[in-house]
Amino acid sequence: MRSKNCVEAKGGIDMVINKVWAAYFSATDTTKRTVSEIAAVIAEKLNARLETLDFTLPSGRTTPAEFSKGDLVVFGTPVYAGRVPNVLLKYLETIRGNGALAVPVVLYGNRNYDDALIELRDLLERAGLHTIAAGAFIGEHSFSEVLAGGRPDAEDLRRIKRFAEKTAGGLKQPGFLGERGVISPVPVKGTPQPYSGYYQPRDRKGNPVDIRKVTPVTEAACTNCKLCAQLCPMGSIDFEQVSMLSGICIKCCACIKKCPAHAKHFTDSGYLYHQKELEEGFARRAEPEWFFSSSLTE
Repeated sequence: MRSKNCVEAKGGIDMVINKVWAAYFSATDTTKRTVSEIAAVIAEKLNARLETLDFTLPSGRTTPAEFSKGDLVVFGTPVYAGRVPNVLLKYLETIRGNGALAVPVVLYGNRNYDDALIELRDLLERAGLHTIAAGAFIGEHSFSEVLAGGRPDAEDLRRIKRFAEKTAGGLKQPGFLGERGVISPVPVKGTPQPYSGYYQPRDRKGNPVDIRKVTPVTEAACTNCKLCAQLCPMGSIDFEQVSMLSGICIKCCACIKKCPAHAKHFTDSGYLYHQKELEEGFARRAEPEWFFSSSLTE
């Protein structure tokens, strides 16, 4: 009897999807919500086991991730300046795919995803995963509660579910592997290598606004609960003195958005200018885009 989680391929060959992974870096949980929903729907449709790989915190990036044939990995990162966060590249290059299937997913804050999706696809392909579908989705911008505020919202979740259902449905179709058993990388929007540069904010005179070294300030309202130090994806907030940073700040804003006392924020004029520029210039509702490999659709 055919297993319920088999993917039927041409020539009577079965590809068995044993596990579906929700793998993500998600400081403020928007990528987590999106990736987790996609993975859960696919796992349900394929009757496969659901696993989670959360590499948001430094402790989640100490050991290379390794997958197996029979795994399908929904792999998500946020978009930082139009690209995959460069602080993740060293970790992502250690992944061992071993022929697993993958669905690259990027989350952006309503501006644009630029070359982030093609970069993530290429990283996963080089790691030995076969990308079969991909999506660029929208989440509340880390700098703002206004820009894409509250997203992914109910409409986003409906589209996320539809994308997951289409992916699972494609995997169930006869002929998925094609005549020679070759899985074509998913074609996505973006500039092939060399990728375009990181997005550079500019003032009204066209001068670059450099916020790379800007850090949040801690107000007297801080209760010293240590939550910000526990949540920092870079492990940069000093546990003994949470107003101090011992490493880089990537502007993920987890310490700001998750502080129960609302005691952290940015005061730098360049940062605040860029925040306002984004909120005013990209107020329109961006919509998700998704893509499928020819192996999934032929």
